[in-house]
Amino acid sequence: MKDLDEFERTLRQIIDQGGEKTAVEWMKVIEDEYGRAPLIFKRMSERPEVLISHLLYKGAVVQTSSLDPKYVELISLAVGATLRCQHCTSYHMQAAIKKGASREEVLEVILIAGLISNSSVLANAYRIFDEKVKCLPCDVPEISEES
Repeated sequence: MKDLDEFERTLRQIIDQGGEKTAVEWMKVIEDEYGRAPLIFKRMSERPEVLISHLLYKGAVVQTSSLDPKYVELISLAVGATLRCQHCTSYHMQAAIKKGASREEVLEVILIAGLISNSSVLANAYRIFDEKVKCLPCDVPEISEES
């Protein structure tokens, strides 16, 4: 889907062969390319219109990206790791390696994802601290469960 013409050809193909057949074919392509299909795709395939619309959106974003596909997968790996999604991390790690990522690149991305994740935890906690605690060693007001 590098351009609008290709996108429109894809839409015509979906209309011509129908949603169910398209969903089955696209799932087969994913399984052939990656050795397995993510669970979310399997569940979405139970409602072909959901799977197709998701994959069309994903394809439009990824395939028109100016980034090399390897880097798209490395970014996806970092996001999956940061969100602590084991299956996302595993899937995108495998995809990144298939697209040429080295062991060192994968490990570097994991390290950076951990760094950003850690920074997010600290930033969030420090903001809450600054909101709730105005001075120390002043008396710290009790924090209710509603806070």
